[in-house]
Amino acid sequence: MFRPILMWVLAAFYALAGYFHLVAPAGFLTIMPDWVPFPEAVVFWTGVAELAGAAGLVQPWWPKLRQAAGMGLALYALCVWPANINHFAMDMARDDGGMGLAYHVPRMIAQPILIWLALWVSGATNWPLRSR
Repeated sequence: MFRPILMWVLAAFYALAGYFHLVAPAGFLTIMPDWVPFPEAVVFWTGVAELAGAAGLVQPWWPKLRQAAGMGLALYALCVWPANINHFAMDMARDDGGMGLAYHVPRMIAQPILIWLALWVSGATNWPLRSR
């Protein structure tokens, strides 16, 4: 019952994020770690990946494509985690404390949840909610 609803919520989240990666990349570029090569291209292609993942997640025809999209979105969330950690460190180092712990700590906690959620709503895993 909850899986289809959360699948659409997650797809909407990634579609919106992908849209903003493409039309307003500046905010994403500011949190990019310095060691990432070609940051503009990375932001662009991450936006494309989010849009493709969202579309693959909600398409009704091929369950294996849905699972692949879920795995791709989970891998994507894992790969962008360093940018979130970099943003946390840079923001907290500001004189005014940036957005503060109330923003960054939940965001850090949300990342592994997003990884699991992409896998679960796509049917790539049932863990830990297996039927007995």
